[in-house]
Order: sequence, then structure tokens, then C-alpha cells
Amino acid sequence: MSLTVSTWNINSVRLRIELVADFLQATRPDVLCLQETKCPNDAFPQKRFAALGYTHVALNGQKGWHGVAIVSRLPFEATETRSFCDKTDCRHVSVTFGAKAGLAAPLTLHDFYVPAGGDVPDPEANPKFAHKLAFLDEMRETAALHPADGARAVLVGDLNVAPLENDVWSHKQMLKVVSHTPVECQKLLAAQAAGRWVDAMRRHVPPEKKLYTWWSYRAADWAASNRGRRLDHVWVSPALGDLVSSITVTREARGWTQPSDHVPVTATIEV
Repeated sequence: MSLTVSTWNINSVRLRIELVADFLQATRPDVLCLQETKCPNDAFPQKRFAALGYTHVALNGQKGWHGVAIVSRLPFEATETRSFCDKTDCRHVSVTFGAKAGLAAPLTLHDFYVPAGGDVPDPEANPKFAHKLAFLDEMRETAALHPADGARAVLVGDLNVAPLENDVWSHKQMLKVVSHTPVECQKLLAAQAAGRWVDAMRRHVPPEKKLYTWWSYRAADWAASNRGRRLDHVWVSPALGDLVSSITVTREARGWTQPSDHVPVTATIEV
């Protein structure tokens, strides 16, 4: 059985619901994980998703800011949300799939939206950057994010860090830019290592090749300048490390009408 999981920072699900609908109709992933939904739970467009066949929904949203959601064609066994840094700012939701979804063994899926961190890469001068660093530390320290031996788990989302040299358009010029500073990269990679997570995207696209999922709104012509960053990630537990059969980055979504600055990433996992 193949499980297809897409992740997308949609930058307002209600504003871009028709783009989401177009993507779902064209791609038909089993599960879509959204970040930056900017929508309280009671205003989430569940009926629109249900009409598209995505009747199972796990939400952690708030008005105007942040927010994550998992919509699925497959039923969940359980759902959970976690708070980080003693803040209830709606940056995590997880679900577990099992027998109801036709899986012989459980699989847990985490959806994350890591703080962006503002513009100044100094935790003393910029509280947003300090929050981001503390959030990454807490991800590393959270035992629930350390899959046990043999456990099947997936962690996706906008992690807001481009950790490798070819995850940004210019490693040298980005070293002092939030999202690619050495301290952020070290902390994200430490969180990955603590959970023994496998970077599924880089299993399929070698680290020596450029790979982006985000292009700034500030660029006059994002495609021509191509100053991208890989801020969106797909991690899998070691038990699934060799079972990700494909990774697709829907780059063309950045050129759609009124797009998000992120594009969808889809993983196919042989479960």
C-alpha cells in the first residue's frame, strides 16, 4: 500500500482555498498537511474539503496567525496537539493512522510550523529569533518526537530553516540571513539527529543539487531570479527510511494566481 502525504504552507487557507482545491483535484494525495492556516478551528472550510473527499480533519488553529491542519481521505485512530515554549500559538498537530486506514501497523504523522524568527539573527535584540531557537531546542528535547526502534513516523511542515548549503540560492550570502544562519542550521539538524529522522527529500535529491520550496514575494520575477530556499521538509523514522518511493516539489504552484510563497511537497511512502 502506498501512502501519499503532501505538505504546504498555504499562507491563509480561506484566502487560497481554490488553489488548494485545484491541487487536491490534480494530485489526490491521501493526506494534506497545511501550515500558516491563519484560521480558527470553527471557521476552517471543512465542508469544502469534504466535498473534495477529505472528510477527516485535525485542526490546531487561531485567528489571523499561524495554525496547522491535517486533512485526509483516510480515517485517523487518534489526534494530538502539542504546545512549545509555553505558548499556545498553534504550531503542531499530529495524527495516527492504523487499521481504520488499512494499515497493518500504526503510523504517526506530525505537522509542524516552526517560528520564522523575524529579520534580525540576534536572540538578544530580537525576541522572535530567540523564540525560534528555543522552539528548535524543544523539538530536539521532546521525547515524543524520538520514534522508538521500528516505529513508523513522519514529520513534515514548514520548519523555516534551510539547513544545507544547497538549500539556499547562495550559501555565502545567506549566512547572516534568518533561516540559514549557522545557529539555526545546527539546531534543526540536532533536532533531526535526536529523533534519528531521515531527510527524505535529500534521499531523493542529492545534497550537492539545489532544492527549493520557497521564493520570496519581494522578487520582481521569482522564477528568473530563482533565489529560493528549502524551508519545507519531509522527515521519516528509520523504519520508513528506505520506503519513500518518490518526492515531488510542485514548483509551478509558485506561479499560480495569488500564490503562497511556499509550494507543496509530496512524498509517496510504501507502507
